[in-house]
Amino acid sequence: MRADARKNRDHLLAVAGTAIAEQGVDVSLRDIARRADVGLATLLRHFPTREALLDALLRTNFDELTAKAGELETSSSPEDAVVSWLRDCVAWTTEYRGVTVLMAAAIEDTESALHASCVTLRAAGARLLTRAQAAGVARSDIDGTDLFALVAMLAWLGDQPSLAQRADRLFDVVASAILTSAASNHDKGKRRPQTRS
Repeated sequence: MRADARKNRDHLLAVAGTAIAEQGVDVSLRDIARRADVGLATLLRHFPTREALLDALLRTNFDELTAKAGELETSSSPEDAVVSWLRDCVAWTTEYRGVTVLMAAAIEDTESALHASCVTLRAAGARLLTRAQAAGVARSDIDGTDLFALVAMLAWLGDQPSLAQRADRLFDVVASAILTSAASNHDKGKRRPQTRS
């Protein structure tokens, strides 16, 4: 890709990210093009569909969260790694209003442009959960799909103005429910960093 084309593409992604953070994933493509000061045809030349635009925008974040899971596997205790990764995922998905609905749909739709990234992200969380379960610090009756669903549930809370103020407390409730009593006792009295709401 030529340097000017890449610059235009990066500009469109930056504008789209701001628009989605403000208005949600259903923001009009025409509105994104207008904000970027380009024609709709230019936007569609770079991103022929809404999903293609979202995939390009979200893939970097997915990749960062997946890489973070790999770092946590070697740098943190099993229980801290699961909770930290869950917190990061929830904080990020809360930034882009409505993205959890797309992620939940994409995980089941192999034709979705977002499918591969969502599957990789879910697998990263599943590895952290399996490690915590093997160490006896996470309950054994949940799996990576459950953990992925909890990300969506907690991010949804942050999207609701009337419930957002409860999101941090409910995150702690859910995190405590994932961990076994041994891990919970280990962490008792430790103040967890707050998620962004």
